[in-house]
Amino acid sequence: MEAEDVRISRKKPVYPVAPALQKYLRTYQRDARMPISYKNLLDFYETVPVIDKNGKDTLWETPLYPPHIQENLYNGLKIIYAQLKASGNTRIVEHKYIDRVEYCAFGNTHPFRIRIVNRLNDVYDYFYVKQADASRIYGLELEQIISPNPVNYMVDGQTLVEEHIVGIPGDVFAKSLMYNTDYNPKRIAKEFVKFNERCIITLLGDMRAYNFVMQITPDFDDFQFRIRAIDFDQQFYEGNPKVYMPQFFKDNLPYVRLCMEHLTDRTVLQYQQEERSSIVHRVRSERHRIAALRDVSNTEELSTSANVKQLREGYAHYYQNHHYLKCRTMTDIIELNVKNVIRQVKL
Repeated sequence: MEAEDVRISRKKPVYPVAPALQKYLRTYQRDARMPISYKNLLDFYETVPVIDKNGKDTLWETPLYPPHIQENLYNGLKIIYAQLKASGNTRIVEHKYIDRVEYCAFGNTHPFRIRIVNRLNDVYDYFYVKQADASRIYGLELEQIISPNPVNYMVDGQTLVEEHIVGIPGDVFAKSLMYNTDYNPKRIAKEFVKFNERCIITLLGDMRAYNFVMQITPDFDDFQFRIRAIDFDQQFYEGNPKVYMPQFFKDNLPYVRLCMEHLTDRTVLQYQQEERSSIVHRVRSERHRIAALRDVSNTEELSTSANVKQLREGYAHYYQNHHYLKCRTMTDIIELNVKNVIRQVKL
């Protein structure tokens, strides 16, 4: 493993949700009729920067709305939360209120982060409202099908709502918690190897440390670790193969060093094989869904022809497999990745 400063070529365009994808979302119950849309949340007249407890700019902003607009928006957001969490049962939000709405002009989909609080006990939760980006939705679906991590989201036209994924930001974990003496560094390194392998296979790009979280679960004799992606903006768009390999990002150097210090080539290969085997089991159990997703995504243009050409040549070299040169789309590359994993597991 190694790390370098991998750069994203340019800002990825937002791809609209086409009718074929909308039909797929209805089939798998990801669609919803929401009382307000992403565009409604853009009706603010100014914003105020959100500063963290250390006085640093978070790159998030608090939008300010006229009182009559804010009341309508906040009521709609409570209903959306009920749809996301309880199939629309509004009784779960009777004692909840929208504490704040925050806006990020930095990300590709310019998300809104919503904090909702239970007034009975002050327990709070977050969810996100974003522009619906087709490639991002494909990333969420691949995460649901191929990774061990369930995702919860809804789409209404060009509005995407996502559940908050709980965990310690990867960069924060690397700076302050990675070398906790209660944690087994080999387990952390093992999880990074598996995460790296999933990203390579599903073409999930730009997994720098601040784009994933670490989930820590105490077990009866140790701690278990799970790395979860929280940003799917760079799903199968870039042409550089290293964009889909977290090991090459400079931000992930602490994780790479941990792997180099505690794992051998043999154990890295073992963990890669374990992850491939798990992927095969999940693909087999969801074979109809992944086939439907493949058929839909192959009808759309979700990257540039130059990027597809660069990536298929890069993967052909990486895997020493000339069959990649026949791939016409990013979907073809993912399908070949999965087929190769199935063949390897059978050997």
